[in-house]
Amino acid sequence: MSLTYALYVGNRGFFPGEVIESARIEMVAAIKEAGCDCIYPDLDKTRYGAIETIAEGKIFADFLKENEGKYQGIILCLPNFGDENGAMVALKDAKVPILVQAYPDELGKMDFAHRRDAMCGKFAMCNALRQAGIKFTQTTDFVCNPSSDSFKKDLDKFERICRIVNGMKSFNIGCIGARTSAFKTVRVDEIALQNAGINVETVDLSEVFARMKKVDEAKIPAMKEEILAVTNLGEWGDDKLTAMAKLEIVLEDLVKELNLDALAIRCWPEFQTETAIAPCTCVGILNHKGIATACETDIVNAAMMRALSLAGGSPVTLLDFNNNYGDATDKAIMFHCGPVPINMMEEKGETIEHLMFKKTFGPGTGAGVNKAKIRSGEITWGSIRTENGKVLAFVSDGKFTDDPFDAEFFGSGKVVEKEGINDICMYMADNGYKHHVAISLSNSKDAVVEAFEKYLGIETKVF
Repeated sequence: MSLTYALYVGNRGFFPGEVIESARIEMVAAIKEAGCDCIYPDLDKTRYGAIETIAEGKIFADFLKENEGKYQGIILCLPNFGDENGAMVALKDAKVPILVQAYPDELGKMDFAHRRDAMCGKFAMCNALRQAGIKFTQTTDFVCNPSSDSFKKDLDKFERICRIVNGMKSFNIGCIGARTSAFKTVRVDEIALQNAGINVETVDLSEVFARMKKVDEAKIPAMKEEILAVTNLGEWGDDKLTAMAKLEIVLEDLVKELNLDALAIRCWPEFQTETAIAPCTCVGILNHKGIATACETDIVNAAMMRALSLAGGSPVTLLDFNNNYGDATDKAIMFHCGPVPINMMEEKGETIEHLMFKKTFGPGTGAGVNKAKIRSGEITWGSIRTENGKVLAFVSDGKFTDDPFDAEFFGSGKVVEKEGINDICMYMADNGYKHHVAISLSNSKDAVVEAFEKYLGIETKVF
């Protein structure tokens, strides 16, 4: 879904007003080129259709209130110096991120009739916003034209910030089953999450199993096709495919009924003992459909997955930060059984059984792992934890490489390359992070950090 911005154009009376209309046209064009839309008050409501006075600021504030929910961010454009009094009134109740842009002056147009002084005005504007406690985002270049390459990159980052903030400030995670007693590592403070706008709804696995027995048979054939589109079933029969289809139908029904935006699933051992499948393929399908789904009831990393999915505009996965890569100090192997969405795979996977469950519960009990080759490329990755009533995070970047490792390696693994991986491991262990990390095939680190720290109040360590 494309975003819509509310466009604020500032003015200051004794600076040239004729630059305002051209600035609005240029800014709208830049927003459209970025694939987004914008709205603004009727131009005849204020002088030049811009905001200068307190009265005009009230007009813009009323406009924002009337259109609440129709825009996901605000772009504050300064064609000239701009008056901060109107802005403080206009934006004091803004509930979305704000990008502050100011026009550069041009040599040869520095006379009184043409000089903008927007650079100086931006200092005043940012100071006033800060005094009023209004959060804002800056452009990379302090002054820039909307048609510049740097501003195009700013719009891309700002879109990611807006997606994260709007998608994270209030949402629901479904916890499907209790955590396994063996995994104290995934314990979490639900109250801290609730205070951060993240609500957790719980569903017992007995409810899931009961619903699987009552699934509408008419829905099963279509779901089987969805599963076969992401994995080659291989040696496994229709009984396994049917069980996976029923599980996927039940989980998607729960998402709709409870208005869930993410899931964390208890994926063992009951699925193996009660249904003789592993839910990995179903988890991958949910991730592909934009329902960030974490294994092993890792609620907080379901939240991190959602943040990265919003930032990258694409599905994500959750992997174990699992193995060193020989003697390499800047590489490691990330792995999980097979919950990877199809868009992160080079091709559709192969259905295998979970070897740990085969060893524990017998052959065939863990069929449903989708073994796949994960795509290479830039990644953003990180994790969330709760401690002492606070929500905390770390975020990093890096890349997935094509470095080889043992062909017999179980599940879906990938080599990650990042300078200082040993330091990250030390930090995670010292500060109570889980063995899981959320991963997006995107370059979104800066957007995640700014959204978390500036707008959502999540203290974030950056690597």
